[in-house]
Amino acid sequence: MKITWFGHSAFRLEFGSSVVMIDPFLTGNPAFGGDAEAASAGATHVLLTHGHGDHIGDTVAICQRTEAKLVTNYDLAMHLARKGVTALDPMNTGGSTDQGDFTVSLTQALHSSVEQDENGVSHCLGNPNGIVVTPKDKAEPVVYHMGDTDIFSDMALVDELYRPAVAMVPIGDRFTMGPRAAALSVKRFLPSVRVAIPCHYATFGLLLPDASGFVAAMEGANAKVLVPEKDKAFTP
Repeated sequence: MKITWFGHSAFRLEFGSSVVMIDPFLTGNPAFGGDAEAASAGATHVLLTHGHGDHIGDTVAICQRTEAKLVTNYDLAMHLARKGVTALDPMNTGGSTDQGDFTVSLTQALHSSVEQDENGVSHCLGNPNGIVVTPKDKAEPVVYHMGDTDIFSDMALVDELYRPAVAMVPIGDRFTMGPRAAALSVKRFLPSVRVAIPCHYATFGLLLPDASGFVAAMEGANAKVLVPEKDKAFTP
């Protein structure tokens, strides 16, 4: 598996015949300096954790350009269908769906998922989720993208059910966990994780500017911290 981080919570996973975009906030992302079409070229799937604009990002454009299938919670899927997404596989918390090379499972996450329209009216876009990608090729790692969330003890059940080897962990504070809680979530509740990748930081001024606090808080953990270079593919 090759993984590319585009800043914030946007990732690309490449394995088997699949190219999976997760929370593809590219256009307008201050942390992304590349070309949105190149970053999402060949996408077969788009997975979304929740309905905030900094996670939906380029979803509609990617799905229309590449015919990628959208996989997310039902309410958000129906919302984006009205915006022009035609290939979709709606699901909800606790469910799993077969995507060919892999399955997608939606876990809970502690956050929000609302869009305000031009009149200031809030519209619920379903509950926020974490996402577990489980490749059918057992040589590939199971990946847990936590989405935007606080720490919660039922992360231990995510570990027991899915045995993720790689975790994308939000660490930027204010809107998600900060470094101390993020590190504790991995060390206490996710013993299967061998690679922890920090995300959701250094995008906007309201978020922490770097991952140093998380790296320090992970000292002594079984999992190694991998702070990737943006826009550069790596193997976890």
